[in-house]
Amino acid sequence: MRCPFCGNDDTSVKDSRPTEDSTAIRRRRQCPNCGARFTTFERIQLRELIVIKSNAQRSPFDRDKLVNSMMISMRKRPVSPDRIERVANGIVRRLESLGEAEIPSSVIGEMVMEALSHLDSVAYVRFASVYRNFHEARDFEQFIGELSGDPESE
Repeated sequence: MRCPFCGNDDTSVKDSRPTEDSTAIRRRRQCPNCGARFTTFERIQLRELIVIKSNAQRSPFDRDKLVNSMMISMRKRPVSPDRIERVANGIVRRLESLGEAEIPSSVIGEMVMEALSHLDSVAYVRFASVYRNFHEARDFEQFIGELSGDPESE
């Protein structure tokens, strides 16, 4: 594993242990060249997933991008990063179990929306505003009205 500080290719593992939910191995590493310490995570990957974007462009699935988009919607919300990791792990497992190597981005977006709706309502609305491309305040009003079951908003 390459050192992120000095670029040395030879780092040593000082400690390995499973994460709390046992979906990854946490490795504490040290670089013999600069002495820096850093952590890496090793996860099981059942299959290579390709995301088909709305413009038909294909790109490799990036778990970190999934987690980052959820973290952005959760900013300043009372949800722990561990909980976000567990939700992301669940989404990745669901994607892998679909049996398809190529997955439309809309499927991923809907899975994230569903997960966030159960996790935090504010994060759910934040994510929806980007995912569904809200342009005006009335887009928010309509969406929130649909959430609350307000018949006038539909």
